[in-house]
This record gives sequence, C-alpha cells and structure tokens, in this order.
Amino acid sequence: MNKAKKANRIWINAGEVSGDLHGALLVKALRRRASNVRCLGMGGSAMAEAGFQEEFNISELSLLGLFEVLAHLPRVLGLMRRLYLRLKEERPDAVVLIDSPDFNFFVARMARRLGIPVYYYICPQVWAWRTGRVEFLKRFVRRVLCILPFEKPFLAAHGLDADFVGHPLMDQIPLDELDAVPRIKGRVGILPGSRTREIESLLPEFVAAARRIKARLPEASFALVRAPGVSEAKLAPYLPDDLEVEILPPEDRYRFMRQCEVILAASGTVTLETALLGTPTVVAYKISPLSYRIGRALVKVEFMSLPNLILGEEAFPELLQEEVSGEAIAHKALAWLTDEAAMAAVHSRLERLAGLVGEPGAPDRAVGIILDDLETLTALN
Repeated sequence: MNKAKKANRIWINAGEVSGDLHGALLVKALRRRASNVRCLGMGGSAMAEAGFQEEFNISELSLLGLFEVLAHLPRVLGLMRRLYLRLKEERPDAVVLIDSPDFNFFVARMARRLGIPVYYYICPQVWAWRTGRVEFLKRFVRRVLCILPFEKPFLAAHGLDADFVGHPLMDQIPLDELDAVPRIKGRVGILPGSRTREIESLLPEFVAAARRIKARLPEASFALVRAPGVSEAKLAPYLPDDLEVEILPPEDRYRFMRQCEVILAASGTVTLETALLGTPTVVAYKISPLSYRIGRALVKVEFMSLPNLILGEEAFPELLQEEVSGEAIAHKALAWLTDEAAMAAVHSRLERLAGLVGEPGAPDRAVGIILDDLETLTALN
C-alpha cells in the first residue's frame, strides 16, 4: 500500500492565529503530495479555506501567559477532554502539532496513549526556556521539524536529531512582488496582535505613541492592520475620534505593511513578517505581572523578537512590560522617521534576514518528511 493511501487522515493541531496560517500552507502541501488525504483537527479560517475539516477552533485557546491559562483552567480542561474523545473516535494516521506547546504537549500525550505517531512542526521554543522539554520531545514526538536556523544545532547539542525545513513565511509572503511596492512617506503601521489581552494592553499605548508622532510630524498617517480573526468592532473602541487611524483588512496585510515606513507591533510572528518585508518595527511585549516574573526567571535568550534572535543583534528595539508606554514607543519610532542614516542602517541589517531563514518550500519539505516516515512505519508494521 503506498503512502498516499496509508496517510489518508492527518490530524493537525494549531493553537493560535500564526499557527493557523502555517497550518494552511501545510494542508495545501499535504493535498499536493497525497490528493486523497483528509486533514482535520484544531485550526482557524485560513486552514478551513485550504480544505481543512475544523473539529475545534483556535478561538477556544486564545490565552496568553501562565496566569491567564490558570484563570481559565476549567475551560481548558474541558477542551482537552473533548479533543481526546474526538482523537480516540477518529484514530488519525498521524498527529501534527504546530507550536503552542503549553497545550500541544497535552495533545502529544493523548496521541501517544492512543498509539498515534506525533510530529512537531514549528518547534517549541525550548531554546528560550524550559530546556527540559527536549526530553519530552524525545519521548513523545517521532520527528521535530524546525523552522529557525539555530534550532537544529541547539537540539542536537541536547541529543535530539531534528530537521530544519526553513521558515514557511518564505512561502507565505510574496517577497519578490512586494519588493516593488513603494513606501508611503510618514506612514506608520499599527499591529496590536490578535489576542484580547494584547489588544487591551498594547493598543492604547500605540495610540498614545501615534499622538506624539503626529505632534512631531504633522504629515504622518496611521494604519491599523487587523490580524486575521479580529473584527473591526473589537478594535474601534480603542481608537479616538480626534486621531485618524485607518483600519485595514487582513487579506492584503503584507502590502499594507510594506507601504509603511515604520510599524508599531506586538511581539510575535508578525515581527518576522515585517522584518522580511524590510519595514523597521518597534516591538512591544506586555503580559500579566505574574506571568512576566515567572518568564523572566526562566527565559534564557537575549532578545524577545524573532528578527533579533535570528540576526543576533537588536535590529528592532524591544519594549517590555513597564517599558511599554506611548512616550517610549514614539521615541523609538521617531528615531527612524527623523533620521535618514538610522533608517538606512536598520534597512541594511534587515537585508541579511531572508538569507538566514531558508529557501521557499518549507511546508512541502515538512510534508515529505512526515509522509516518508509514515511509510517507514507502515513497512515496519
């Protein structure tokens, strides 16, 4: 029996918006490689549009930080129970986990208990904190598929042979096409994230920063690009009547990001998107005080944002917790907007990034590894 017939049910588990976008590319790659494959599990709108059968929606797991998870523990436990029962009923040929380790590690245990092989796509950030999780990956995951260049050697140093497939954003963002999109002078983008907590804590500070930028540069204009799954109604209450902020849809978000001279963004995958697009970005990160204190005690990396981690230097300024204020954000943004040399310097740093994250084709390489390994399992059994 060939692998296309054998691997006909793949359960994919994404836990947030960025995972949904990566999952959509994975679904498309699976369907190209095995036309009769049925992809199901936990995802969002992007995966559904790619032909994914949504059993659970990522909105059921829209938490940020340890304290927030504990506060919603009954709901999370209920979700885990329903997911386990569905896995037990469906018995897919494989489970593919996408990031979100705080939840997906439980899914890995469920799958192992049911005898279902597990693959991890978008490796958990064990290099940043909780290094002991590498032992969990060794025990519960057949193959770990890395998308960041420094992950494979880190895991190898801890006794785990992983695969580097490249970053799926190289497939997701049409860089050659967008390279021709001109910047709009004085255009400042606002990306407040997709989680409720991020929007509540960061958007007011981004608006305060926009006021200060406008006072210094009257020609400045502002555009808020909605994250997929975030409605305009959710954002509008944070936007004042006396400051014009255009709310733009997510469908053409990369073009909008490329048009900006500077972006103010919540920390996350979106900062790597803006970096690949060559748009200087001020990065803000703010969670509950308890979660932050615990995280700071455990995190072992110098930077929070992916572009800085990959480049090994602070190309994007990072403002954390109490540092996040309208004044501080505006100061960082104006340092670029009012200084051509500073702007040219950050653009020069960002030009190196694409060469470090791998060639396009990451989802297809990941799918090839998964399906080939499943074929090996079939032959052994």
